[in-house]
Amino acid sequence: MESKLQITPLGGLGQFGMNMTVFRYEDQMIVVDCGMMFPDEDLLGVDIAIPDLSYIEEHRDELTAIVLTHAHEDHVGALPFVLQIANVPIYGTEFTLGLIEGKLQEFGLIDKTQTHTINTKQPFKLGHFEIEFVRVSHSLVDCVALAITTPVGVIIHTGDFKVDLTPVMGDAIDLKRLNELGDKGVLALLADSTNVEREGRTGSEKAVIPAFEKIFNEATGRLIVSCFSTSIHRLQIVFDLAAESGRAVALVGRSMIRNVEVAMKYGYLDVDDGVLVSPHQAKRMPGDEVCLLVTGSQGEPMSALARMSVDQHKDASIIKNDTVVISARQIPGNEKTISRMMNHLFKKDARVIDSSIARIHVSGHGRQEDLKIMYDAVRPKFLVPIHGETRQLYRHAEAARSWGVPRSQIVLAESGDVVAFGEDSAEIAEKITVGRTLIDDSGSGRIDELVLRDRKHLAYDGIVLPIVAINKTSGELESAPEVIQRGLALGEDSAEFLVKARVIVAETIANASHQERTDWAVIKEKIRLELKRHIQRGTGRRPMIIPVVLEI
Repeated sequence: MESKLQITPLGGLGQFGMNMTVFRYEDQMIVVDCGMMFPDEDLLGVDIAIPDLSYIEEHRDELTAIVLTHAHEDHVGALPFVLQIANVPIYGTEFTLGLIEGKLQEFGLIDKTQTHTINTKQPFKLGHFEIEFVRVSHSLVDCVALAITTPVGVIIHTGDFKVDLTPVMGDAIDLKRLNELGDKGVLALLADSTNVEREGRTGSEKAVIPAFEKIFNEATGRLIVSCFSTSIHRLQIVFDLAAESGRAVALVGRSMIRNVEVAMKYGYLDVDDGVLVSPHQAKRMPGDEVCLLVTGSQGEPMSALARMSVDQHKDASIIKNDTVVISARQIPGNEKTISRMMNHLFKKDARVIDSSIARIHVSGHGRQEDLKIMYDAVRPKFLVPIHGETRQLYRHAEAARSWGVPRSQIVLAESGDVVAFGEDSAEIAEKITVGRTLIDDSGSGRIDELVLRDRKHLAYDGIVLPIVAINKTSGELESAPEVIQRGLALGEDSAEFLVKARVIVAETIANASHQERTDWAVIKEKIRLELKRHIQRGTGRRPMIIPVVLEI
């Protein structure tokens, strides 16, 4: 019986982020990317979410390596957690490995983990798999697609990409090599679907230069630019224009400082001598000679720009006549935090410019025409849309059908689907259980779904604490019961409601037998049930009720 190649996405199909895909053939497997995602607002106290790693734990002895396409957090953020399960070698480009060094250092893995820097056109073997890095364009630099030669055929995983033939930094997408691979025959193309809902082509990174030139020419005070700290092309544009306009650049925000240092170290940022200054030096300079590059384009409460907007940052604050440029797309779910931050900026009499009024941002993901260019270059037997919510995956399939791709050659999968490939076949063979693991800011503290449920319960319905003191011998009340509540919406009747609640607690104890009153577990449950009925009848709410019995 012919062995099949199994490709199993553990995340990234059906949601943005948590991009992670397992390639398995017989008794060997590799993982492509290990991403995380930032939580929705309803995930209370959760800092990041990573894929459920149960499948990795189950097959840890088969895992031979992790291969990275690029260093965005939605592709590398879960890396330390995977390495804690199976400390296998990591393969990536120079800049990708440079950016993850800090992450490995933070988790104490830097000296325990093997990393291998791979150049494009430098194939390497990992058991049943031979892998070649192919240059692609993205908002980050040193990004690659993977051409993975397997016993059943060649699989191309695009990573995140767009077709940018004029990048600001680094090489353009290598369409020539992709065409050569297509000529030899490609079994399947796993292609980024993030931007498929937009027609046409995604703009080049150079497309933002005219708008930035205008901003630099018109700004009379300080210029404050906020963008993703990994947007190396954007950072280079800011450094170049600052040098041309006689402005010094100061970096504010830990990730901005770290990523600029790494980019300069590996030659991906070219900064003229004297342009880069410290925030302390910038404070002493005239405003029209200063440009601040800051983190916080998504309005994160603890980010540099958000704290500057409310005078809570030690290095800088927003002042009148500042021009603030927010050069990034709004990630879905961040609209409220960004809007709140912008309101603070306007209150400071700053001039605020975002992508709604100037072309200061282009996406790093290909639109429909970019995806068609990729498909036409590769000409695979099968297309598997990846990276995106369910609607993006289906719209990618719709777009492919409009290019003439038969529906039978499109595999619509979701996270957890095991897609089995033969030399001329592709099918969803089974489905494994996948989900997410919630992580708090301790870095290793996993948050159980039950804990999250309790947090939501407390947030939406509040908490009620009935407190009673009972004589452990006689079972009699030693004092009148007390009832404390937090977060329970009672309106004007709160005092009357609580008085009634105290009476109910006292009556519950009075009506209980001596044995019940001296059994703390039993009397607590009787109090909880009676209060639950009373509160539900009066408010329709279901607060968390935690009786406290004091032994006297």
